Amino acid sequence: MIRRSTAAKGLALAAVLSLGLTACASSDDGGDESSEGGGSTEPLKIGTILPVTGTLAFLGPPEIAGVGLAVSDINAAGGVLGEDVTVEWGDSGDSTDLSVASGTATDLIGKGVSAVIGAASSAVTLGVVDQFEEAGVMQISPANTAADLSGYGDFFARTAPPDTVQGAAHGSLILDDGHCKIGFLVQNEAYGTGLRDVIEDTVTAGGCEVVYGGNGQGNEFAPGETNFGAQVTDLLAQKPDAISIVAFEETVAIVNELVAQGWDFAGNTYFVDGNLSNYGDKFDEGTLKGVKGTLPGAQADDAFREELKAWYTENEDGELEDFSYSAESYDATVLAALAAVKGGATDGETISKNIGAVSGAEDGATEVTSFEDGVKALDAGDEIKYVGKSGIGPLNDANDPSSAFIGIYEYGADNTYTFTKEIEGTTD
Repeated sequence: MIRRSTAAKGLALAAVLSLGLTACASSDDGGDESSEGGGSTEPLKIGTILPVTGTLAFLGPPEIAGVGLAVSDINAAGGVLGEDVTVEWGDSGDSTDLSVASGTATDLIGKGVSAVIGAASSAVTLGVVDQFEEAGVMQISPANTAADLSGYGDFFARTAPPDTVQGAAHGSLILDDGHCKIGFLVQNEAYGTGLRDVIEDTVTAGGCEVVYGGNGQGNEFAPGETNFGAQVTDLLAQKPDAISIVAFEETVAIVNELVAQGWDFAGNTYFVDGNLSNYGDKFDEGTLKGVKGTLPGAQADDAFREELKAWYTENEDGELEDFSYSAESYDATVLAALAAVKGGATDGETISKNIGAVSGAEDGATEVTSFEDGVKALDAGDEIKYVGKSGIGPLNDANDPSSAFIGIYEYGADNTYTFTKEIEGTTD
């Protein structure tokens, strides 16, 4: 069982260890066990920097379940290089207080992790990615989409596509629904403005206009904002026929203000991955009926969902109700483990050097769909292409998925969303 510790469920522990500590676990005599190639052969230790607190906390449970289930499956298949994988759980917080993520990063580095799964927020990752790279820790985000992170460095990869893919799908969805005067409510950080820019480019390329909240118009709001009265008044004065909300937990306050000012949500309002959540009784019944949203990643099948729910119930003493980025978290963990197997060592540098190859970047690779089959193929001397739960293509030179699915969802009268269809886009 891979239960998270009580401490990891709260704010990250403050670490007193220096940032110069390496990511390789030390042996009892103070030295590192190494492979013949110089990499560590200590048991693989993976850390997480996922949102337990903050405006993205609703994404924490499915991402935690994805990592936990993957590690359980890896260990059931014999572990990495004959040893069980362990997890050090950590909180990322959000971009309103980056000290949470910085403290978690310091803590994880001090505990000797070789790879870290997270963060969910691109702005949070931009605050810690250099810290991990300097320590030789491979960071793999299951949810970061900011364009600023494409090709950021050898020690950062992601299993979610950049905003160019979701933004194009989101903008096309708005156009396909017949809207041509679009207003935005956008949080002012890398994720919000980056995704907005791609959506805006898509709708303007389609011959339509952005009447509020566009690039250069100065209408963005600060992360964590709670009062949207003035912004909504100004937005509605422009008489948009559609509104795209690019935000996190601030969406609850935004929706309440739009309701108060008489906005008709049905068929006219669009969410993105940062706020596509099951809101249930947070709003009156029917409030979100007809709202549509986009979410990177293939739709998790029923069998995978049941496995995630079972893991979460056993290890987290709760019920998993959201599955956003669970598949990407699972795949990020498996890719890290397969990269260690291929490289014959468990240190971050080895994982960094081999993660592209095990994702299918090499010609003539054998397709595998599980960690166990991947190890068998590697042991046979084959190059492999891991095709996981999220359906992404091989990592490209920028360590982005070369292709990915974008799911289209729609809210019902109960303020929860259901899958309607998915489209595939490429990043190359």
